[in-house]
Amino acid sequence: MLLKVNPNRMELLRLKKRLIVAKRGYKLLKDKRDALIQVFVRLAKEDNTVREELEEKILKCYAFFSNASSLMGKLTLEETLMFPKAKSRSEVSFKNIMSVNVPQYKFRCEGKYYSYSLVDTTAELDSALKKYYEILPIMLKAAELDKSVTLLANEIEKTRRRVNALEYVIIPDLEETIKYITMKLDEMAR
Repeated sequence: MLLKVNPNRMELLRLKKRLIVAKRGYKLLKDKRDALIQVFVRLAKEDNTVREELEEKILKCYAFFSNASSLMGKLTLEETLMFPKAKSRSEVSFKNIMSVNVPQYKFRCEGKYYSYSLVDTTAELDSALKKYYEILPIMLKAAELDKSVTLLANEIEKTRRRVNALEYVIIPDLEETIKYITMKLDEMAR
C-alpha cells in the first residue's frame, strides 16, 4: 500500500532513511526474538526438571506426614505443630533478561523446625518436617521459573508481532512508495 506522500526528492530521501532504519530495526528485533526463544526453551526445560523434583519430594513428604498422623493421631499431630519456632523469609529481586524483568526468589529459614518434644512424637514427623523444609526452596524456584517463562512468552509474542509488522507491512510499503516516487520523478524529468 502506497504511503500518502508528495512525490518529490525530499520525500524520497526521507523514505530511504526510514527504510534503512526499518531494516536495521527488523534485524535487531529478529535477533532479540531468537535470543528470547533460546532463553525461553532453556528455562522451560529447567522448569520441567524442577517440577518433577518438586512432585517427587511432595509425595515423600506427604507419605511421612500421613504415617506420622496415623501413628500419633490427628489431634496430637495438630497440637504438636501448632506453634512452630522456625521463621521463613523470602526475598524477591529482579533480573533483566533481554529487557524482561524476571523475578528471583531467595529463601531463608531461621530457627529450628522441631518445635516440640521428641518424647511425644514419632520419627516420621521429624522426617516429614525435614522434607517439608527441603521443599520450600524448590517451590520458590518453581514459582520463579514459572513466572519467568510466562513473562518471556509474552515478550516473545510482542517481539514477534513487531518483527512481522516490519517484515510484511512497513518495509514493503516503504519500498513500494520509494519505487513509486522514483518512477514519478523519472517521468517528470522527461
